Amino acid sequence: MDKVKVGSLFSGIGGIDLGFEQSGFEIAWANDFDAAACKTYRNNFPSTILIEDDVRNINPCALSDIDVLVAGFPCQPFSVMGYRRGFNDPRGNLFFEIARFIDVKRPKVVFLENVKNLMEHDNGKTFLVIYNALAQFGYSVKYKVINATDVNIPQNRARIFIVAFRDIEDCDKFSFPQYAPLEATIDDVIDRSIKHDDIYYYGSESRYFKALNTKIVDKTGIYRIDDSGIATRKWEICPTLKANMGTYHDRVPIIRDDFGIRMLTPMECLAFQGYPKKYTFKGVSLKSAYKQCGNTVCVPIIKSIAAKLFELM
Repeated sequence: MDKVKVGSLFSGIGGIDLGFEQSGFEIAWANDFDAAACKTYRNNFPSTILIEDDVRNINPCALSDIDVLVAGFPCQPFSVMGYRRGFNDPRGNLFFEIARFIDVKRPKVVFLENVKNLMEHDNGKTFLVIYNALAQFGYSVKYKVINATDVNIPQNRARIFIVAFRDIEDCDKFSFPQYAPLEATIDDVIDRSIKHDDIYYYGSESRYFKALNTKIVDKTGIYRIDDSGIATRKWEICPTLKANMGTYHDRVPIIRDDFGIRMLTPMECLAFQGYPKKYTFKGVSLKSAYKQCGNTVCVPIIKSIAAKLFELM
């Protein structure tokens, strides 16, 4: 039986694609503009056609037909952590590139992911523009805010997931998965008994060394540094992993392990996004790896929704 084909825009390192692939879909083609993210994508999806280019330069007519279009389009214009400029930000306008692909390809399903604040941005007007654009092409829409904790991943990461159907009967049949309360802890994800490379540890030369050692006195919980310094709160689950981890090394969440106080490693960050251990970074800088971890998605959420779509299709 032919597999259900997926086309992917703003693919990043492939978190959405991975969740769909794990649910039985086939990724026909993918696109991203960031060279480092594309390098990571190719390392982990060697057989997928990846177009490394600005989406605005791509002619959808030149690409194979698909059943599902997925896109985790840029969230910074809508995030409470950014400037919230929305469609006034060039990155926000990239949603209309998705609409351009929908208009040409007319997939059976459109799957979108963005920050939770998309619903409230500009008093709901931004979300209404997106909803109306999908409706204009004849799609029926369902959406839900889901947190990583809902799929037993101990990270505070709430995102909105939008699923649009060309066939209203498919929309009526679809329902988002039911989720169970969080049971996993951060120590199910990290192992404090493992010594990592010295680059991850805060040594005496760090301006944070004294304060961190004063504050982080036991090997429980997780911490982070923000604009005001070392955050006073000790997190029982991982705080939201952000793309600015790649801009400021001290924005990476911090723990005390058996060997000192250190940042999470990129592979631990991927684990807090629900990625499998076989997923790797090769040939990219540490800063790029952290940025990619913060920019990606919680894979088990994608898999859970994709599995419901696969049953339907």
